[in-house]
Amino acid sequence: MSFSGKYQLQSQENFESFMKAIGLPDELIQKGKDIKSISEIEETGDNFKVSVTTGTQVLVNSFTIGQEAELETVTGDKIKAVVMREGAKLKVSLKGIESVTELVDGNTIVNTLTLGDIVYKRTSKRM
Repeated sequence: MSFSGKYQLQSQENFESFMKAIGLPDELIQKGKDIKSISEIEETGDNFKVSVTTGTQVLVNSFTIGQEAELETVTGDKIKAVVMREGAKLKVSLKGIESVTELVDGNTIVNTLTLGDIVYKRTSKRM
């Protein structure tokens, strides 16, 4: 199953507590909590380009499975990391945050970010 496509955020759990834990200012948390971000994923073999548009902010990361890449986080930090693929899951560790993006069926992506005991879950549907 290919990750390629456009997905709109449907629901999220623990957004505010997670964003506070990673140091995002309260004003940005309040602005961002009700915005339905749109993720666009281009998958070509092991190469990925992921664009996430939240309001006027666009975050773009490109990477190749199994190779080190510089990835930008929601806080604007650039971190070198290696994205691994396990079946329909993409996994990466960014500065203590474990990120798992799973294609649960042809139309639904669930992104789970774990920092310590805080689990932030985002569910997006194909557009």
